[in-house]
Amino acid sequence: MELKDAALKVRENAHAPYSNFKVGAAIRSASGAIHAGCNVENVAYPEGTCAEAGAIAAMVAAGETVLTEVYVVADCPEPVTPCGGCRQKLAEFGNGDVVVTMANVKGVERRMTIAELLPGAFDTSHIEGR
Repeated sequence: MELKDAALKVRENAHAPYSNFKVGAAIRSASGAIHAGCNVENVAYPEGTCAEAGAIAAMVAAGETVLTEVYVVADCPEPVTPCGGCRQKLAEFGNGDVVVTMANVKGVERRMTIAELLPGAFDTSHIEGR
């Protein structure tokens, strides 16, 4: 299964009864395995989980900590972008040159690297020597 297919499929499982904004994400880990996640809303905003965070959690639960490719999809006019928090989460597990494909369900796609999505990312260099 390819990233796009995995993201589209898992999007259908999203729990979005409040916003009706279902998001699916799939990431490829360094081993080549695909891990998917969907957004899970909670009536007590902001206690929900983003799709990207769910996919990262699935990857880590499978014993991996490096992502090499990302695909995110939602039903919106333009390709969906990861929120700020998820951009930082992606930067935690992927190099700046990792490609993130953002898409909508109509097939419109936009590609950017993690570094383009999060210039000046906070990283371990900020806390060295502590």
